Amino acid sequence: FQAEVVGSQSIEAELRRLREENRQLKMERDILKKATAFFAKESH
Repeated sequence: FQAEVVGSQSIEAELRRLREENRQLKMERDILKKATAFFAKESH
């Protein structure tokens, strides 16, 4: 990983991308939590 000097527009675009990725990952995590709870309940 190399640091580079970027303009504020690039930083804002990266921030938007990371926020969207974060939102997506949280949604996937919540789905997996629900699925885990469902299957744990089913196996008993």
